[in-house]
Amino acid sequence: MKYIVILAFLASFGRLFAQELNCQVSIITDARLEVTSVEKEIFDQLKQTIYDLMNSTQWTKDKFKIEERINCNIQLQINSIPSAGTYAGSMQVQVSRPSFNSSYNTNVMNFQDDDIMFQYSRNAVLVYAPNQYRDNLTSVLAFYAYFIIGMDYDSFSMKGGTPYFNEAQQIVSLAQASNAPGWKSNEQGKRNRFYLVDNILHQLFEPLRECNYDYHRKGIDKLYDDKVAARKAVYEALNKLNKVVATRPNSINLLNFCQSKLVELQNLYVDAEPKEKNDVVNLLKRLDPANSERYQEILK
Repeated sequence: MKYIVILAFLASFGRLFAQELNCQVSIITDARLEVTSVEKEIFDQLKQTIYDLMNSTQWTKDKFKIEERINCNIQLQINSIPSAGTYAGSMQVQVSRPSFNSSYNTNVMNFQDDDIMFQYSRNAVLVYAPNQYRDNLTSVLAFYAYFIIGMDYDSFSMKGGTPYFNEAQQIVSLAQASNAPGWKSNEQGKRNRFYLVDNILHQLFEPLRECNYDYHRKGIDKLYDDKVAARKAVYEALNKLNKVVATRPNSINLLNFCQSKLVELQNLYVDAEPKEKNDVVNLLKRLDPANSERYQEILK
């Protein structure tokens, strides 16, 4: 009986002090890349190492129950092996959160980072230490851990993610002394980690953060109670993004938000009135013109 009581206490303790992330990890390799049996073993170990870092690190001081953890996925694609122990590729980061009173999960973020390069050797352990740059892979994963938490918190409280975006920005600052890609403002294009967090903290992007909150709390979380009112709130939230388009068209954060919601919006407006469909389609085409044809499908 004593052992049953102890186990019950430990289970309860675990529920009370679970870490923040429920992160699923997968590693795939480019079909053209020849991978040896030894490298396959290394990738299996790497997958577990990433899983352990993301799910076992306490990223915040907040206490989470198991069911409150933030659901996210990391897919690491290895495209090349420039030298033994050095790997290059991309990383897909997806975050979702539940809709209130529903089993439905909505995408909060779906971003592909094409600037992934790191070194990893068999039996290496990844340990994140605040205010330190140890290795590129650990810094990339810590950056996304904090960005994931920031995006989730922003969807539940107005600008609630600010402390975690600040942590992500600090990781960027520390990593800039390395030669690894994705950390600097002067790299080609503006789709890297530097701009992802720099934008989100910039005053010009405050309408995007307001949209993130209103879209989820006033829209998605109200679908169960009143779908028509929820759609209206979603449209009003998306309208806030016109201010971002006026100053930063085609910015990484704006396009990432729109594209992560594309399928959801198609499903949300499938039974809407024609005028309502036309209004949202016209708005989405202004926000994300590259996907105009896909938004046009809402009118069918």
